[in-house]
Amino acid sequence: MRSFADLNDGEVGGVALAWRERARAARAAGFPYVHALLNEGREAGASLPHSHTQLAWLKEAPPAIVAEEGSDGCAVCRHLEAELASGERLIAESGGLVVLTAYGGRLPYELLLTPRAHVEGSAFESELLAPALGLVSESLRRLHALEGPAPVNAWLHDRGHWHFEVLPRLTVFAGIELGAGIYVNSLAPEDAAAALREAESRNQAAG
Repeated sequence: MRSFADLNDGEVGGVALAWRERARAARAAGFPYVHALLNEGREAGASLPHSHTQLAWLKEAPPAIVAEEGSDGCAVCRHLEAELASGERLIAESGGLVVLTAYGGRLPYELLLTPRAHVEGSAFESELLAPALGLVSESLRRLHALEGPAPVNAWLHDRGHWHFEVLPRLTVFAGIELGAGIYVNSLAPEDAAAALREAESRNQAAG
């Protein structure tokens, strides 16, 4: 199986179960933070040709997670409130989960997938983990309908209001991105969201 997009609901549930069991093992072994990730395609750093996920056991939360934390409440909740009021970047909402194109995304079709309501506790212990992974798979199917099989990175931020970030690698980072931290995205997130919504309509019609 070459893509996470090809998994059925039972297989996605198996991934969620494996993540939960391995995260518990990591914590029991003294690794309090587990970074779950998907690298798919050579351009995204995949080490194997078939679809697979990885769990990195860490002694502390990595810098990207720490940087999201603040003293003025939940940043994800504030972001969702604004995004849902606008609706321009909303792709799908299902079972208490929301998928959005990222505001100011680094690359075309960058996505944010998160519970709509504020959640406490680890995603690995949440009943929403399997449905969230299912939405990752569905989002990739929509992307494939538009762009064909594409390399992609995805990861879980498991702290506070947990969420997935999905980064299709349709273009490459060059000197301006790597050297200056300025990301040149040729596709507006509003246009990406509209295209991904339409892709689902076409998939339903084809089915």
